[in-house]
Amino acid sequence: QVQLVESGGGLVRPGDSLRLSCETTEQVFNTYSMAWFRQSQGKAREFLGAVQYNDGTTNTLSGDSVKGRFAITRDTARNSVDLQMNNVNLEDTAIYYCAAGRVPAIYKMSRSSEYPYWGQGTQVTVSS
Repeated sequence: QVQLVESGGGLVRPGDSLRLSCETTEQVFNTYSMAWFRQSQGKAREFLGAVQYNDGTTNTLSGDSVKGRFAITRDTARNSVDLQMNNVNLEDTAIYYCAAGRVPAIYKMSRSSEYPYWGQGTQVTVSS
């Protein structure tokens, strides 16, 4: 069973930085593509970034809407995929979800339908 545990959400001010973590097992961490999505009230789920590790090569894909502010990285010491969020603004308020799946191609990593496993979500609220 694939378990994904998100942490790091909370209340922050505009311009702040925040780091979200998604911890899983070593087997999932090294064999599945892992991604971050978010969903705010009344909006569709939005792709933020994904990372795929295969035979020593790490491939990443960033969401267009957050490129340059958000970055996704792998922490091998914690079997965690982290989302570094910089210069947050009010529109970043949402529930942030980690997802995992065996995604066959990099260009498919932005599609939520490619990920059968999801974490419980962590709330990020940006408010002045």
